[in-house]
Amino acid sequence: MRKIITLAILMSLPLFSSGQVSIKGNMLTALVAVPNFGVETHLGTHTTFQFDAAASFWTKDGAPIKFIMVFPEFRYYTRESGSGFFVGAHIGGAKYKLQKPQYFDTDYYQDGYSVFYGMTLGYQFELNDRFNLELFLGGGNQQGYYKGLSLETGERVESAEKFNKSGEWLPYRGGLMLVYKLK
Repeated sequence: MRKIITLAILMSLPLFSSGQVSIKGNMLTALVAVPNFGVETHLGTHTTFQFDAAASFWTKDGAPIKFIMVFPEFRYYTRESGSGFFVGAHIGGAKYKLQKPQYFDTDYYQDGYSVFYGMTLGYQFELNDRFNLELFLGGGNQQGYYKGLSLETGERVESAEKFNKSGEWLPYRGGLMLVYKLK
């Protein structure tokens, strides 16, 4: 997964070399100690490209709540890029080790990865020439591939040969980003 993230960042660097670049941090996920940062660069009058990542490093009651999620996203703004209403299309990925909600009262947790594809809707409010606030919600389809393991022994607790698989349509990203415009 580290190789994929590194490759995605390296492939994105040329996009950030020209035009308006903004860095952002999610104030809502910061309240629960889950960092979520992004970089957005303007491509045209109404379009931008954003790359963001969120991560959790926590354990609660002996159960892991650990993940990293990355999302490259193409955005279209109805006004000018970086201002007002936008719609985005993304493909993302995640690596996780966590307990699904239906297993909170058990000894089971899941270790695996997911692939996401979906859309984001949002609005950027201009505060001044350097700062914006961005309210957003994104979701779509999640395809998960994981192994069910015992917290106590670390051994498999299900009969799947390689990975269990699950797929759902759901919201999986959102928040309130503080945006700082670099150029």
